Amino acid sequence: MATGVAVFLSTVDVANAATTVKFWHTFSKSQGEALNKIIDKFEAANPDIDIEAEFVGDYNDVVSKLQAAIPARRAPDAVILEVTRYGLFANNNILIDLAPYFDADPLKTDLYDYAREVGVINGKNFIVPFNSSTPVVYINKDIFERAGLSPETPLKTFADISAAAKTISDKLGSEGISGIAAPGQFARWGVVMANDSELVDPASGAILLDKPNTIEAYQWMASLVHDQKVASPDGVTDEDKGRDAFLAKKVGIMMNSTGNYGGSKKALGDALAVRPMPCNKTCSVPIGGAGIGILASSSKDVQAAAYKFISFAASPDANASWFAATGYMPINKKSADLPVVKEALATQLGIDVAINSLPVAHGRARTTVVTWMRATEYKMWEAMALGQRPVDEAMKDFAQQTRDEEKRVSN
Repeated sequence: MATGVAVFLSTVDVANAATTVKFWHTFSKSQGEALNKIIDKFEAANPDIDIEAEFVGDYNDVVSKLQAAIPARRAPDAVILEVTRYGLFANNNILIDLAPYFDADPLKTDLYDYAREVGVINGKNFIVPFNSSTPVVYINKDIFERAGLSPETPLKTFADISAAAKTISDKLGSEGISGIAAPGQFARWGVVMANDSELVDPASGAILLDKPNTIEAYQWMASLVHDQKVASPDGVTDEDKGRDAFLAKKVGIMMNSTGNYGGSKKALGDALAVRPMPCNKTCSVPIGGAGIGILASSSKDVQAAAYKFISFAASPDANASWFAATGYMPINKKSADLPVVKEALATQLGIDVAINSLPVAHGRARTTVVTWMRATEYKMWEAMALGQRPVDEAMKDFAQQTRDEEKRVSN
């Protein structure tokens, strides 16, 4: 009799056990707290699903750790992947095509056009956006005023930004204050687009690293560090140091993701102002951020549970709370009508800049080689910004290396 009861109880336990979805993500500190609140709400509404969330580092860390985990059979079930890097996994049958789920989901019609497009490669849908962004220009109004500049100083061209950064460095450099943070990679892509070019053509996949406008954009960015000396070299070798210096009120201007709004507002308070990226030759900004994909190695029931979470995370309520807490752009058209979004727009000045940039925002190439190109770009940028190599020579070499790598991965 005891044996029969034990068997019955074990059967009940199995039947009631939650489906566990192992989820890798890139959010820590306040962003991690905002994500955990979304997960808690999802699990409360879906007690049969347990989201086992794990912070694994930044976007680059996700790529390297996923590459190591797959052959070792330690891969997660769902993973945050940056919008230009997921092609490496989608094109190698590591991610499932979400179209069967997405096409049957009412969510599909609720998402903005850019949010529906950014996860698609060759007609297949591999990620659904979670955190979407564009680069913006952050300024410290107090530093501007102390340097004798109006916070409304035009920053529409590269020359405008150079002039403001030089004034700040000249006036306040003795206090350890720099004019501008060395641009991080996302901002560098945005600067290239503002100069009417691209790194990789999003439609054809053509490598554009050695095009004149691309080279010109890198020459200007490198000059901020090496020639004009208005940006600290520390932010070149570790771009987080540039961001951290801005948060520490040691930098006047920072070009960075709208996803940095929450942290910047907390650090600077009313001294923070947010401006659009420059329109040097054209107004054009990249769509950044990441989306959630599902691993083909997971079982069908886990895949279904993972998609249920993806859909919830992109729902109006979850997306609205995420926007208000982080500054990442709304991806759901219905989010704007919710009180938390209206309150954020009314009280958090500048949080709407990225939203207003959407008419000139564009998705970027997501071919397999882009992941390699982005990993290699860091060292190329370092050599240029620190004056170790001429920019035109380095970019032409970089372009050829990227074309060679593209041939290698396509064979």
